[in-house]
Amino acid sequence: MVLLFIILTSMQILIAEDDFVSRKLLSTILIDLGYTVIAAVDGEDAWRKFERTPTHIVVSDWLMPNMDGLDLLKKVRNHPKASYTYFIMLTANTALREYYYEAMEAGVDDFMSKPMDRMELVMRLRVAERILQSNLRMQHLEDVLTICAYTKKIKFPEEGWQTIEEFMKRHLGITLTHGIEPDYYDRIIVPQLEALKKQ
Repeated sequence: MVLLFIILTSMQILIAEDDFVSRKLLSTILIDLGYTVIAAVDGEDAWRKFERTPTHIVVSDWLMPNMDGLDLLKKVRNHPKASYTYFIMLTANTALREYYYEAMEAGVDDFMSKPMDRMELVMRLRVAERILQSNLRMQHLEDVLTICAYTKKIKFPEEGWQTIEEFMKRHLGITLTHGIEPDYYDRIIVPQLEALKKQ
């Protein structure tokens, strides 16, 4: 748990904010908290940077020129190779509340009002860390392979059961040949052969 916390708090956060003062303030707070910040001046800039370096957390203003926060969110959610990204949407306009449902449907994780409060940001980042830690644990569980104790086949969620030979050939390009381990031969096979001769 401590290791995951260290990994998460030392990770990169992408921020998308078109207002220079707000962007500088947010960057300073995040750097003080131990994060590495990738700062973008609008949604298009943020998307280019996310494509180059996907991050686990994005903090984005909602209303920006060129590409707004909602369009950025949709692109992040549709990125084929990025792992789960926690997306916090910033807004100074409380009238946008009518659009919150649309943002939630698109996959936003949290909202923050502007002007931003440092302590509120810290609390929301702690929530993000807990969710990302849970997500990492789930990914580790998904990486566990089930092997049949009798047939020694490996179960894949998408492909079903495969022999070790099929797995090695298909996924690693390795062809296996078979032999008998000398110790197994001496302990198991030889006594069985001797017993059969006596019958």
